[in-house]
Amino acid sequence: MNKGKILITPRSLSKNGHPGLMDLETAGYEVLTPFPGVMPSKEQLKEILPGCIGYLAGVENISAGLLEKCPNLRVISRNGVGIDNVDKKAAEKMGISLKITPGANSRGVAELTIGLLFSLIRSIPQTNTSIKAGNWNRLKGMEIQGKNLGVVGTGMIGQQVISMATGMGMKILAHDLYPNKSLGNRDDVDYCSMEKLLHGSDIVTLHCPAGKTPLIDETAILQMRQGGYLINTARAALIDAPVLLSALESGKLSGYAVDTFDKEPPELTPLLQHKKVITTAHIGGFTTESVDRATQASVKNILDVLRTVDS
Repeated sequence: MNKGKILITPRSLSKNGHPGLMDLETAGYEVLTPFPGVMPSKEQLKEILPGCIGYLAGVENISAGLLEKCPNLRVISRNGVGIDNVDKKAAEKMGISLKITPGANSRGVAELTIGLLFSLIRSIPQTNTSIKAGNWNRLKGMEIQGKNLGVVGTGMIGQQVISMATGMGMKILAHDLYPNKSLGNRDDVDYCSMEKLLHGSDIVTLHCPAGKTPLIDETAILQMRQGGYLINTARAALIDAPVLLSALESGKLSGYAVDTFDKEPPELTPLLQHKKVITTAHIGGFTTESVDRATQASVKNILDVLRTVDS
C-alpha cells in the first residue's frame, strides 16, 4: 500500500540514489527524485511538493509561500544541521516537523577545513596550476606548529577542527555565544572575545550560523592580523564580499578559502576569481561516510515522524 510520496532533493542522493532510501520504500512510501543532481527551482518545487507527505531536503529555499501550498506535508528532514533555508514559522504554523542530522557531516567538513588550511598556507592549488602551465613558481609557505587558529563556532564541526589542529601543534583562540565547558578547561584552547580572536589569529575559520549582517565586515577585517588567512565552510552570508576583496587586494589578508555560496553553482564574482581565493564546490559533507550517516539519520527522522502521525 502506498502511504504517500516523499520528495528527495539533496544532490548527493537525487543523482545516484542511496541504499538508505530503500527504508522509505520498505515502509510503504513512494520515493521521488525528479531533479537528479541539480537543485530544484521554486517553480519546480511548487509543482511537486504539494503532493508529498515527507520531504528529505537539501539547501534549496523553502519559503512560507511554498509550504502554504502543501497541506499534506508532515515532515521536512535536512541531511545536515542548517535549517536557515526553511521558513520555520510557516512550518510550525502548518504543523510540519523540522528535523536535522546533527554531527552527520561534521567529520567531513572538519577534514576539508584542515585541507583548505594547508592549501592556503602552502599555495598548493596555485603551484599545481603553475606547473601544469609549464611554469616553475616556488611560493614560500609557513608551518602551522605554534601558530594561532581562530575557531568561530565550537559546535560539533568546530570541536573536531580544534582536535585536529591541536594535534598538529596549533594553539586555539575560540569564540562561541555558548562556549563548550570542556573545551574551556583545556590549556591549548582560549575562549575569548571576537575582537581578541581576530587580533591574535594567524588563520581564522568559521563554523557558525549567519546573522542578519555579515560577521566578517570592515571592522572585523581591520582587527585581523596583517597577512592573515580566512576559511569559510559555514555560510556565504558571514562575509562582506566587497570588503574581503579589498583586503585581499591590499595585502591585509593573504588568502581566503570558501566552500559555501549564496547560490550553487555561484556567479563568478571578482572575489571568487581572485588569485588569492581557493574555492571548492560545497564538498565539506560530500564524502562517502558523511553521506551515509546523513542519509540514514534523515530517513530515520522521516519515518519516526510519520509513524507518530499514523499511530
